[in-house]
Amino acid sequence: MLVRVEAVGQVADGRAMVRVRSEVGAAAAFWCGDPTEVGREHHVEWTVEEDVAWDGNIRPATSLSPGVDEEEAGRIVFRGRLGLTGDGGAMLEVAGTPILFDLAAPPPSTAVDGTWVEISVERNSVSLWPYLL
Repeated sequence: MLVRVEAVGQVADGRAMVRVRSEVGAAAAFWCGDPTEVGREHHVEWTVEEDVAWDGNIRPATSLSPGVDEEEAGRIVFRGRLGLTGDGGAMLEVAGTPILFDLAAPPPSTAVDGTWVEISVERNSVSLWPYLL
């Protein structure tokens, strides 16, 4: 996903917090790239270090369009098509970009595979890694 990376600040442990803006929304997350690259456009990989559970932080989507939004409670909501991997994980396709998640037990029914969902995670569990195409 191509995003514009804007500086927000640093947290107590020294990591850089950035705001990313894309064609499907905006959110703040930790930046894992070179600090001198902030203020530019990048293709990024989203890494989420929070397990997800159906009827917990995964729910049916309210809209059938991809999205990345921030909630007031410091959470990021990703909206896209869910793909179950069969090995205890899931992949969410958001505007052509796959985001991998670990599933908490019990896993969702295979009936939700391929459906539009929203996944809400703590902002502090989300990191962005730049990459070149």
